[in-house]
Amino acid sequence: MGYGADPLPCVEKLAERGARLVAGNHEYGTTGRLDLRWFNPYARAAALWTASVLDDAHREFLAGLPLVLEVEDATLVHASPHNPDEWDYLITAEEGFDVFSAFTTRLCFVGHSHHPGVWSVGSSGPEFNPEPETVRVGAGRRYIINVGSVGQPRDGDPRACYALWDLEVGEVSLHRVPYDVSAAREKILKAGLPRYLGDRLLDGR
Repeated sequence: MGYGADPLPCVEKLAERGARLVAGNHEYGTTGRLDLRWFNPYARAAALWTASVLDDAHREFLAGLPLVLEVEDATLVHASPHNPDEWDYLITAEEGFDVFSAFTTRLCFVGHSHHPGVWSVGSSGPEFNPEPETVRVGAGRRYIINVGSVGQPRDGDPRACYALWDLEVGEVSLHRVPYDVSAAREKILKAGLPRYLGDRLLDGR
């Protein structure tokens, strides 16, 4: 939500599936809960455009999303589990290790930075993997997992990134999927959104 040209279909697909969702800074910005002066010029323009195309039903749906949600033994939060409404980025090893005390579940799934990554702590010490593919949830360890970004990856890989959590197997797998980046870019340009938001899709930056 916030950068692409199809916010309404995205909301509808998620609502139809009954997805368990949390709000991020763009959901807050487009529904008036976050001052858009906090956004950079490109993000501000995108948030204003998104707000202009939302109807009352879509706006109400987004405004009702929680900031933090617990599902099974995982905490879901867009930015950081520590002061989640301050929208801190978790990118470096230290940034992740510093916030384990802010949640009590075994896992914590985050996004916001658009960079996939896995932090874990346990009796064998802290570990950080900035390029994860499969995470085996080990006994006696806790994890923070950044699931990357479906819509706008920023780690140099333009493919969509998402994660699957298999509770029975005890595994989180991160996947990359190619999609029609050029078509997504053209939609952004035709909508009148900043060219930069379309161009950056081409190289995942």
